[in-house]
Amino acid sequence: MDFYDTRTIRSSSTSILIDNGEIREISNNFSRGAAVRALDGGSWGFVSVDDSDSLDQALISARKLAESAKNKFPRENIMLAPVEKPRLQDLPVVRESPFDVPIEDKVKLLTEIEKSARVDGISSTNAVYSESRVTVGYSSSQGLDCEYSLNRIGFAISAIAQSGGNYQIGRESRFGIMGFEIFKKYDAFELARKAGITAVELLQAKTPKAGTYPVILDPELAGVFIHEALGHAVEADHVIEGNSILAGKIGEQIATPCITVYDDPSLHEFGYYPFDDEGAESKRTELIKGGVLKSFLHSRETAGKLGGTSRNARAQGYSRPVIRMSNTFIAPDGTKFEEMLEEIKDGVYLIGSRGGQVNPGEGVFQFNAERGFIVKNGELSTQLRDVSLSGNTLEILNRVDMVGNDLKMNSGRCGKAGQLVPVSDGAPHVMVNRAVVGGSG
Repeated sequence: MDFYDTRTIRSSSTSILIDNGEIREISNNFSRGAAVRALDGGSWGFVSVDDSDSLDQALISARKLAESAKNKFPRENIMLAPVEKPRLQDLPVVRESPFDVPIEDKVKLLTEIEKSARVDGISSTNAVYSESRVTVGYSSSQGLDCEYSLNRIGFAISAIAQSGGNYQIGRESRFGIMGFEIFKKYDAFELARKAGITAVELLQAKTPKAGTYPVILDPELAGVFIHEALGHAVEADHVIEGNSILAGKIGEQIATPCITVYDDPSLHEFGYYPFDDEGAESKRTELIKGGVLKSFLHSRETAGKLGGTSRNARAQGYSRPVIRMSNTFIAPDGTKFEEMLEEIKDGVYLIGSRGGQVNPGEGVFQFNAERGFIVKNGELSTQLRDVSLSGNTLEILNRVDMVGNDLKMNSGRCGKAGQLVPVSDGAPHVMVNRAVVGGSG
């Protein structure tokens, strides 16, 4: 056996769901377990257990799996890039522990928040609250031994407006690595009202005529674009598998000079971690600098193969670590939103995100915006709904004329390899001189 490591995980979580004023769910979950990997030559053995007291047996099993795989299917030896012992510094501070707040108070608060979304014209509302605390311990045969604990908390509000067969939804959410002070940081009542107003306004909005327009992306949609269209293409496992349009392009100009992009797990955003699930300390990775591709995101295995620095191996619970983004964003430039409107003159302003799909290997994407506006003579005019943005990643990156000065981050969860992990993505407003806009149906 060339290498082994173990992760022990203890977690507790609470979630509450209020649906149209009624308590639909209150759940508490507690779990404790471990994940063990063993490397033999070019083969991994992986075992997860829901009892961290049986680590020795798990390691024996992982070792046997790796040895068996090596004997049956010999592969080129895996060289792991080195990692140093992580320094635990600048850890997030919880000012109000959610565990000190009675569940009755949480339910009452969430019920009041949900009520705020019921503006005139709203037919249905729901609100979700979630909190969790996880303690992760990591140790390896190379002498690493470290541990951290982390709180995550958040809420989401949805409101549905209906007119005939036309249903429209407004949604607002905030999640972070903090305590119950999240409700002081964000005005949840105002956000709930905003969700309700958005849904009602969208009933009257128009569907755009499909075509090619100059567009401005708001920070949320631009953040989703950079996460989905660029971020997955810089994950080194995709590069090695031949599933990335960016393979072989390190050092090349792939975007206009106003584009600089970072992935930074050390930021106190929802994708934060002090060290990754291979024990590598969290630090910022410069992905694009002035339009030039600078780096991929790595695990120890891919960094050993391609060169680079490992700090983005992440796992959901006891799953095996895979390369994942953390907090990924376009760095702000100096342009004001009003200057973009003046520059674009006639085009489309797209706001928010309702998901979409991307193929990192072919570099094509399609995202659905929450809503938008037609821009006429530099001013916002007709409101739009059911609107989408589609195109080729590299083409769009090379058509960005302006990047704003108003960076905002949005939190969510990203799926890959059957696992979901917390992430944030963000951007300032971004102006693209030409993009395909269509009705998203």
